[in-house]
Amino acid sequence: MALSSISIRFLVPLLFVFLWSTGFIGAKYGLPYAEPFTFLFVRMAIASSLLFIIAQVLREPWPTRLADYGHVAVVGILIHGVYLGGVFYAISIGLNAGISALIVSLQPLITVILAAWFLAESITPLKIAGITAGLAGVLIVVFDRGLNFSNTVPAGLTACVFSLLAISAGTVYQKRYCGSVALLPAVCIQFTANTVLLVILATQLETMQIHWTGDFLFALAWLVVVLSLGAVLLLMWLIQRGNAGQVASLFYLVPPFAAVEAWLLFDESLSRVALAGMAMCVVGVAMVVRATAPGS
Repeated sequence: MALSSISIRFLVPLLFVFLWSTGFIGAKYGLPYAEPFTFLFVRMAIASSLLFIIAQVLREPWPTRLADYGHVAVVGILIHGVYLGGVFYAISIGLNAGISALIVSLQPLITVILAAWFLAESITPLKIAGITAGLAGVLIVVFDRGLNFSNTVPAGLTACVFSLLAISAGTVYQKRYCGSVALLPAVCIQFTANTVLLVILATQLETMQIHWTGDFLFALAWLVVVLSLGAVLLLMWLIQRGNAGQVASLFYLVPPFAAVEAWLLFDESLSRVALAGMAMCVVGVAMVVRATAPGS
């Protein structure tokens, strides 16, 4: 297997999972100093401006059809606005982060169902087995880290369910309608549409006060550069090149990666049970990748 093929099938997806998982670190550092929609609004405004400049410098082609702008904007609102906004809001009002992760971790299952319905992607026994193994692994990791049900908030649960449905629908929508739009302009349009949505939510529901501490600036810089310019671009690239169900299965690896990062950075415990759950996640994703590989 050529190095470029190995990079596309294994190294790039792993890099995406690592970058995406660090978003929990950014949220942990930044949310104490800004309300969730305000925090996300500032992040998206900066990221969209930077992407616009980069796209102009690189002379990336912008869509010529108004419909393409509309399709890309829908993806942006679903994946970045509703998904991130829902998770950040849920955590900010007291929903346990483990419960949030547990709900959102159902995304690969929902995405595979939607992809079979709208994209005619096959659901093979191997893919079903991989999705089941990955979900079981996530459950083990999340429950081992502990769930505080005393902090369960109905509004937070509802927000996480909307987040789950939004990112699943956004992944399928991106694959079906936005494959012909150049990557940088597409993500720039997504962020711009999301910025408009978030400023409306922030002005109507929040005070928009920000405490510009060192921790907040670090979190903001991390989320803009590493997540918005790194992980999101990789996600859109992976969706354009791959099977929607296969890409979605990568999100099973996010909780294990986040658990390892919390162990390294915050000295949180990492038990043998959690390690077993992580192994199941890896096996599950490998099975889904194998089920969707050419010739399988």
